[in-house]
Amino acid sequence: MGREKALLEVGGEALIVRTARLVASVAGSATVVGDSEAIRGLGLRAVADDWPGAGPLGGIATALRAGRAAWSLVVACDLPYLTRGWLEYAMGRALAASEMVDVVMAMNARGAEPLSALYHRRGEAAIRAALAAGTRKVTDALEKLRVERIEPAEWKRFDSDGYLFKNMNSPEDYEEARARLG
Repeated sequence: MGREKALLEVGGEALIVRTARLVASVAGSATVVGDSEAIRGLGLRAVADDWPGAGPLGGIATALRAGRAAWSLVVACDLPYLTRGWLEYAMGRALAASEMVDVVMAMNARGAEPLSALYHRRGEAAIRAALAAGTRKVTDALEKLRVERIEPAEWKRFDSDGYLFKNMNSPEDYEEARARLG
């Protein structure tokens, strides 16, 4: 992108603010993993990443440590098409899950959607052990956890256009999001 994705604006606000507001509307509060001066300047609660350079898996471990509730709703800031309806549904699935579930996440044709998922705090030790062993791929770390999968037939009702989990990885993706959501 050539610049920090979290600070790109869609609909007149920075993606990170938009995402934090959406998460807080469902979970009651939001914490950003990545305590930069720019993020603090936006007035968001932020914590430093416990595993800098370890990618999203390190962020998930940090979110679990910093979380105040049993379940942490973890979303990437570059998913501008997430909806409150989808997040409420996923949260409801997590809260209704048995004690035998550590992660609740959507699946699609490409695989799991680990950056729009709910993680129970009991999975933190396994995730930190995976990081310590050198694992960086989120789905590899989840092999030791009990995952409840939400199949496309369930989540498609929240995504009639096929954009729910589309992230922004290029300037073209950004321009498309601005056009669709701006």
